[in-house]
Amino acid sequence: MSHTIKTKKSKSLPPGLIVRLGKFVWTTLWQLMMSKLAPRNQSGEYIRPVSQFRHFIGTEAENPYQPAAGRYCLYVGLGCPWAHRTLVVRALKGLEDAISVAIVSPSANEGIWVFDQEQEGCCSLPELYQLAVPGYSGRSTVPVLWDKETRAIVNNESAEIIVMLNSAFNRFAKHPALDLYLEELRETIDQWNEKIYQAVNNGVYRCGFAQTQAAYDQACAELFAALDEIDAALATSRYLCGQQVTLADVRLFTTLFRFDVVYYGLFKCNRRRIQDYKNLGPYLRDLYQLPGVASTCDLEAVKRDYYGNLFPLNPGGIIPSGPAMTSLLEPHGRELLGKELARQD
Repeated sequence: MSHTIKTKKSKSLPPGLIVRLGKFVWTTLWQLMMSKLAPRNQSGEYIRPVSQFRHFIGTEAENPYQPAAGRYCLYVGLGCPWAHRTLVVRALKGLEDAISVAIVSPSANEGIWVFDQEQEGCCSLPELYQLAVPGYSGRSTVPVLWDKETRAIVNNESAEIIVMLNSAFNRFAKHPALDLYLEELRETIDQWNEKIYQAVNNGVYRCGFAQTQAAYDQACAELFAALDEIDAALATSRYLCGQQVTLADVRLFTTLFRFDVVYYGLFKCNRRRIQDYKNLGPYLRDLYQLPGVASTCDLEAVKRDYYGNLFPLNPGGIIPSGPAMTSLLEPHGRELLGKELARQD
């Protein structure tokens, strides 16, 4: 007697249903994570929160934050372009002996900055903020200009910190004659700063953190329109405001340094690389080769911090091996532009 064994064929879910379900689950989680990472408006456009600590160092008698060597510390993340600005100005002015630096790194699992070495009894940046302001529950960002004497946060707005570094510590600087915010150029510097901040510095984030196609398209168009305008201006001027480097150049530099490595791919700013521009490419090399600037640039930290920690943009956490940045050491020829213009005058 033979027995026929009948097997019941199992039914699998239709591929279309699996795709739709996966997209729904991932999109929902992505939107939740992005809401924590990047606040948005109703149009899906990234809105950068305003910095909260806005005190200034000065010599006025009533000012509790007097300029002094060894009193202040900069807390920075090496991957962060906003913190990088402060390191560049510190290097250009020669303030390494007057203002110390402490490094924080992003924690991929916790979503906060943590100290490489314990500072002020704190292991993380939120702890430092809470030390300065007990009960503080706002954003804990870098850079931070910290007063070791009063254990207080003086300022956490990079645009204001670099103005202070340029002038408030001149008697302690190795290069006090270098003025990155010249009085006669301030109107021009401020005009460039306003344009660069909205369209470029924050513009790359508006591209990368956009949560709708329309928001991305607008940010991307503004970004490359600004880069095209800057490239054209640099055809006849070594730096943004003439023949001397200024704070406007510093503010632009830290975004340009990261552009081809991070923003071009991860943030979808891929219409053109900086090195493909006729003037912006050499200009970037010019700034990179200024005394002390290259020592503030940590390419591996930049890649690690962006690709390894922005989970919603790079869920696999895979860090690319390139590109090589040896091109930044190639001759730029920008100094010849300055000499040619001087001869014409």
